[in-house]
Amino acid sequence: MIVVTTEDVVGQRIAQTKGQVFGVVVRSRGLGGNIVAGLRSLLGGEIHEYTALLEDARRQAIDRMVQSAALMGANAVVRMAFDSSEMGTTMTEIVAYGTAVVLETAG
Repeated sequence: MIVVTTEDVVGQRIAQTKGQVFGVVVRSRGLGGNIVAGLRSLLGGEIHEYTALLEDARRQAIDRMVQSAALMGANAVVRMAFDSSEMGTTMTEIVAYGTAVVLETAG
């Protein structure tokens, strides 16, 4: 499945628009991870525990979005983007969204 942040794909044309598609993940660090991250934040710099958590959550959100697009009969997602928000003090919601389409070779 082709996933792009642009409106189109070079050499392809959109033959059909299937509709909006998204993948949602809500994640929380465990108590131990929060303690380690809290201690690391006192020293400043990157908090690797949270970086890894968010990278994994983004990959999962894309995978879920792609699965939804495939169920709609799409072979690509255009204008893909991410959104995130905090839920309470320990949870983060990551959403990958875009437009599911069917691409054909232009020409």
